[in-house]
Amino acid sequence: MYFIYDPQFGNTMITLMAALVLVLQIATVGQRGLITTIRMFALQSFFLASIACTIAFFNQAGHLYIAALLTLVLKAMVLPYLLERTVDRVGIRKEIEPLINVPLSLLISGCLTLVGYVVAESFYHPEETSARSALGHNTLAVAISLFLIGFFIMLNRRKALTQVLGLLSMENGLFLAAISLTYGMPLVVELGVFFDVIVAVMVLGILAYRIGETFDSMDVGKLRSLRG
Repeated sequence: MYFIYDPQFGNTMITLMAALVLVLQIATVGQRGLITTIRMFALQSFFLASIACTIAFFNQAGHLYIAALLTLVLKAMVLPYLLERTVDRVGIRKEIEPLINVPLSLLISGCLTLVGYVVAESFYHPEETSARSALGHNTLAVAISLFLIGFFIMLNRRKALTQVLGLLSMENGLFLAAISLTYGMPLVVELGVFFDVIVAVMVLGILAYRIGETFDSMDVGKLRSLRG
């Protein structure tokens, strides 16, 4: 059982979970079912919470356990539940055609991932730190990729709920960057960020419901018809 306490084993587990997080993010770009997209986000958040727990375990960073618990409860359970309820109430379960078609969107996501790895390369110097201190630093590329792809999703999709998921993916990228570089922000800051995310999702969820109720669609482009 000694290998469980080996930082190299922890680094391998973190790298594997980060890879799954990135795969889920890219898969979201090609997904049109809203419920499936929401559940993929929930699974992504579960892996992020697991990464935070692993880093906390090997570095005795107690506040990261709290951040991991908040991520698990709020972003892997509560927010997906609220978003699924919004989808059920609106009754629209599929994304309309995005601005850029799926094959090209996946290609752009791959390019953004490459950009993330190029940018992160200058921050990664494992030879300058111990194995325990460098734990999780190689996930910075994934964090940058999450942020860039989440931003692309917000620009490319037309439904309000999908844009909400893009915003949440960007926040996941920021969270992963924080725990991979500095083992988390101060707890007060983390609590403030989680609170802001919850409020933003609630407001955007209500907006999505009202758009669907008014226009029988969640296409934010319909709002242009309100200009008089």
